[in-house]
Amino acid sequence: MNVAIIFGLLLALMLTGMPISISLGLTVLTFLFTMTDVPIQSVALKLFTGIEKFEIMAIPFFILAGNFLTHGGVARRMINFATAMVGHWYGGLGLAGVLACALFAAISGSSPATVVAIGSILLPAMVKAGFPTRFGAGVITTSGALGILIPPSIVMVMYAVATNSSVGALFMAGVVPGVVLATLLGITTWYRARKNDYPRQPRASWGVRLKTLKDSFWGLFLIVVVMGGIYTGMFTPTEAAAMAAVYAFFVAIFVYKDMSLKKVPKVLLDSANMSAMLLYIITNAVLFSFIMANENIPQILAQWLMDMGLGTIGFLLAVNILLLVAGNVMEPSSIVLIMAPILFPVAMKLGIDPIHFGIMMTVNMEVGMCHPPVGLNLYVASGITKMGITELTVAVWPWLLTMLVFLVLVTYWPPLSLWLPKTLGMI
Repeated sequence: MNVAIIFGLLLALMLTGMPISISLGLTVLTFLFTMTDVPIQSVALKLFTGIEKFEIMAIPFFILAGNFLTHGGVARRMINFATAMVGHWYGGLGLAGVLACALFAAISGSSPATVVAIGSILLPAMVKAGFPTRFGAGVITTSGALGILIPPSIVMVMYAVATNSSVGALFMAGVVPGVVLATLLGITTWYRARKNDYPRQPRASWGVRLKTLKDSFWGLFLIVVVMGGIYTGMFTPTEAAAMAAVYAFFVAIFVYKDMSLKKVPKVLLDSANMSAMLLYIITNAVLFSFIMANENIPQILAQWLMDMGLGTIGFLLAVNILLLVAGNVMEPSSIVLIMAPILFPVAMKLGIDPIHFGIMMTVNMEVGMCHPPVGLNLYVASGITKMGITELTVAVWPWLLTMLVFLVLVTYWPPLSLWLPKTLGMI
């Protein structure tokens, strides 16, 4: 009964159009004051200790690094490098978009940031070269979702916070799936371009390729700084995020000189705004998790699912359907922070690896960012292309179908996620 009341109230508040963070907070307060005898002082204490986690500090630092790189011309150099490498194949600029999104994802940690950085430069170039706007929008919207699968990833940090998993192991686990998904999206792009005989770029010489690699080197080196530092144990993921922010500032201001010092306060303010929004969601989600734990809801749900005899295969299928449905009404951060504490205990009882489960949830979040009604990537791409959400939804379908096939692969073949972290001795 309590489960029904909590989720019924949360759903009702969200359907009014209220922001999810506020809906969570009001649900918790209503339940606290009317249906439980939990002292309000313990709630205040939980509110403070819930976000007093070292891992959470990684979020504002990765956001700051991504904003410096987005404003600092790194994306343009990555696009030039990607175009030089694959532009001569069918749908060359589209393939360059997939590759550039994968590279930018490895330094930003955010899908919307990847769509903005790559899409705002590449989409006009694709239209000018003769590609249909729909094709370009489909490529960038879905490839931009790589921002939360290829590490570093803000969504993975949130999953780690919600389940006390290892951020470093999650980051390493996202590398191989990220490369595989980028390859599958590239194959889909190439096939559609070949089928429709879309334009190809002249083959770049090795001299041009080396020059574009040299130009983009300082941006690409951030991948080595973050992933190399975590793997070698030089610093934790949170320290890696701080290093990334300082490095991105240095590259944007003093190496590439695409950004003046006058623009730094605006970048800091934009990053602070986004960080505050995410931290507010985290705070309310922590309270929500506290109420559920106090009412033993995760344990009751876990026992109920175990008694149903779903088994591992059935449970994972049910989780995928639940997360895909949740993606219709919530954005990724909220889904992870609400659903992970509920589903995680069941997954552990069934013997599912927590790192594999985290990657599976992340891929679900990717899919959710690319379909309506609240797909963040769709809205960002809509702002760039001036296309309606309905038209964009039709445009992304071939790539979205590819992502769904990949979701099945990730769900039922754990070695795809676990091979690398196991090889590196992280799990």
